[in-house]
Amino acid sequence: MNNAPPVRFLDRTTPPHITTLIMLSGMSALVMNIFLPSLPQMAEYFGTDYAVMQLSVPLYLLCSAVLQLFIGPISDSLGRRKVMLWGMALFVLATVGCILAPNAAVFLTFRIGQAVIATAMVLSRAVIRDLYSQDESASMIGYVTMGMALVPMISPAVGGLIEQYFDWHATFILMAVMGLAVMWLVWADMGETAVASGKTLRAQFGEYPELFRSPRFWGYALAAAFCSGAFFAYLGGAPFVGSVVFNLSPFWLGIYFGAPAIGYFAGNFFTARFATRFGVNNLVLWGCLANAIGSSISILIFLAGYGSAISFFGMMTLVGLGNGLCIPNATAGMLSVRPHLAGTASGLGGSIMIGGGSGLAVLAGALLTPESGAYPLLWLMLLTAIAGVASIMIVIRREKQLGLRSR
Repeated sequence: MNNAPPVRFLDRTTPPHITTLIMLSGMSALVMNIFLPSLPQMAEYFGTDYAVMQLSVPLYLLCSAVLQLFIGPISDSLGRRKVMLWGMALFVLATVGCILAPNAAVFLTFRIGQAVIATAMVLSRAVIRDLYSQDESASMIGYVTMGMALVPMISPAVGGLIEQYFDWHATFILMAVMGLAVMWLVWADMGETAVASGKTLRAQFGEYPELFRSPRFWGYALAAAFCSGAFFAYLGGAPFVGSVVFNLSPFWLGIYFGAPAIGYFAGNFFTARFATRFGVNNLVLWGCLANAIGSSISILIFLAGYGSAISFFGMMTLVGLGNGLCIPNATAGMLSVRPHLAGTASGLGGSIMIGGGSGLAVLAGALLTPESGAYPLLWLMLLTAIAGVASIMIVIRREKQLGLRSR
């Protein structure tokens, strides 16, 4: 730890407690998918096609990717706490707009505005890097994302339960209430962890070339992007594979679909416990290799004629494991390349990861047909995993050139 003061929960004169950081990261994951079971009802409510309401996912991701380019530099300029509070307040307002929306166009506008919750994800990572060394921050990010990993596993079920007894408005009311609760938690617990640079926003954006010129930053950022890209491709293609290729019912598709989350939780747990022992570079490399191995074994099983829902989704646990090993460590690495630009690096890296991932999700959906089976998805996932291995090897080679200790 970099001489950080002791942390006391609900004392904003000290840095934020890990509970606060987990809640912030969890909110980002919750907002992404808790309302998905309500999409059919929402389409009926607004009198529009399901395809129109489904735009609430890619448009949200696109806006999130763009916002992250701005959140980091703004927080480096003004400080983490102030930007976090404003971000949470704007999220609550956007959520209220979704609840009151009279038509689909207005709803989608405010849904895009909800992407400001990316502030919570970007700055929770930057706060950790403000306080800890590279390997220690990887461990802390592992703990935070381990808690966050539980949210995508349960939030769709919670959304479905709400949908069964109430309507879609109740889901967004829950989001607004939780947003207010987390905003209060930030106000009460989050002390400032970064020294405001005092630079104008234009000057702060002028720092981007410093990151652009760093091979190590690009290596870490692309390793995270390609590793998570395999998972985003899975999100875009697995529902088709499960329902069309394997004829799974919605219930069993939901059961199988959560397989990567098991591996993701395990990968984050391993990172949290052992990042300081093995170092971020090794864990990123192992994560990208786990991604590649999972896809390769699944392809071989299909080529041998034994492909099944169990083999397909079972091997996805290795993809989840790879993400759990790669993402927190690659994130800690790219935030450590230029520590004084931790917020900017977090925003840029997150934008690259989400923007590229959403593109791969769309590509996976476009490539799959009933005739193709699961092969296009598996080959796409394998290629992105190999690209992730190549990316982290750039970092390892560069650190050897610089004479840095690469673990």
